[in-house]
Amino acid sequence: MDGDPSASGAKFRRILLKLSGEALAAGNGYGIDPATLKAIAGEVVDVHRLGVELGLVLGGGNIFRGLEANEMDRTSADYIGMLATVMNAIALQDAIERMGVPTRVQSALTITRLAEPYIRRRAIRHLEKGRVVIFAAGTGNPFFTTDTAAALRAMEIRADIILKATKVDGVYDRDPSKHSDAVMLKRLTYLEVLNRDLRVMDATAISLCMDNGLPIRVFNLTVPGNIVRVVKGDDIGTEVRAEER
Repeated sequence: MDGDPSASGAKFRRILLKLSGEALAAGNGYGIDPATLKAIAGEVVDVHRLGVELGLVLGGGNIFRGLEANEMDRTSADYIGMLATVMNAIALQDAIERMGVPTRVQSALTITRLAEPYIRRRAIRHLEKGRVVIFAAGTGNPFFTTDTAAALRAMEIRADIILKATKVDGVYDRDPSKHSDAVMLKRLTYLEVLNRDLRVMDATAISLCMDNGLPIRVFNLTVPGNIVRVVKGDDIGTEVRAEER
């Protein structure tokens, strides 16, 4: 991508944005809500216009939640969940491209009529050319979450940070929907997240980030403009990184 992102106020050159499938849904948490999809696409386009190289990983919980399919074989359920992420990726791709920004969907499962196969070097080249790359189908393996896929893809494309979009302002010491006295934590180390079981991302994803020193920023996606604020370095949400020596 031509230009210097820092000239536009961006703090990061390349980011990996992790969105849950529910982020695309309406209030009931299921399906794809057109207005919500358009709003998220607009936020992605705003980040792209800063000159930032942007990869995305989407969950599929708005279409299928494998862990809730108690009567189904776990492997089969996970593969269905991967297909759900492909559906979300195609929907978001369409919404972004309608706003004039080129994209590519790369899938860890081979679905050549809909998406490119995931190839790391090709993904990096797309980013360098100014295309938003949407990584679908998780890691392509059952028993791994899209959180783990986000950590893995972020390291493979050499992202500067993972931005984990949620529906709350950051990471709390307890569930804020159940405890009115829950306290938001502004700074955490990877070990604090693991030891306190804070569920920022799953333990495998946190361990991958810890082993490779990849910082995570957890923030509220429902506040318009928050993605751009984070990319510009505003201290919103919760930062997870290595303990300072």
